[in-house]
Amino acid sequence: VQLVESGGALVQPGGSLRLSCAASGFTFSSYGMSWYRQVPGKERELVATITSAGDSTNYVASVKGRFTISRDNAKNTVFLQMNSLKPEDTAVYYCFVRRWGRDFWGQGTQVTVSS
Repeated sequence: VQLVESGGALVQPGGSLRLSCAASGFTFSSYGMSWYRQVPGKERELVATITSAGDSTNYVASVKGRFTISRDNAKNTVFLQMNSLKPEDTAVYYCFVRRWGRDFWGQGTQVTVSS
């Protein structure tokens, strides 16, 4: 299993970013996917999840209405569209999948929201 995130950057408050996670090594369309984020010194936080078919999503309260998780099963990729970014969204964002009882993480991509 390999998960490779991209799209992180430095952005001003109120701006937007789109994160991507390219997956390989497993049948992507059969698994729900998630995005987490982590700030140094704090626990990793679940941000958003999406079902294998993409027909249901869930978000942590702090990002509802601003972030959208989606997926393209033909391209084995999951996305996180982030709008109206706030300084408190600054974190390393990780892609996640649980397969056969094992947890798999990407290497993370840094998102910094600052003026």
